Amino acid sequence: MAEGPTEEAKVSLIQSAKKWGESSVPPTLLATLIASQHLQPPQYLPLSFVPVLLFSTYLNINSFSIDAAGLNAAWSGLYLVLARRRKQGFVNKWGVRGIVRGATMGLCAANVVGGGLTYALGRRKDEDAKRQDGLQ
Repeated sequence: MAEGPTEEAKVSLIQSAKKWGESSVPPTLLATLIASQHLQPPQYLPLSFVPVLLFSTYLNINSFSIDAAGLNAAWSGLYLVLARRRKQGFVNKWGVRGIVRGATMGLCAANVVGGGLTYALGRRKDEDAKRQDGLQ
């Protein structure tokens, strides 16, 4: 009896992470947060992530959700590594910029997990069939 609810919780956690990876909202939100941090003053290396994340949203809207999830997970992980390299003082962590930076890094981590699961567990045959049904 105790195994049933535990198994359901594991399945629902994986399913919710997979749904997160299939959504087109997280890469758009991440692109918005990255742009808000790095536009003033312009920092061109972090700003180069924004078009790629928006392209990931475009792919997702056009029924390439598995590829979009993989692209989103890879670039979110790359931005997470880049953002972790910048050191921030203790006082700066609790300002508006620090909170936005923390939210961005948390969203990156969620995108890596959700997009990675979607990319790893996605079935291209099902996605292709769904895309073909949409064309007809």
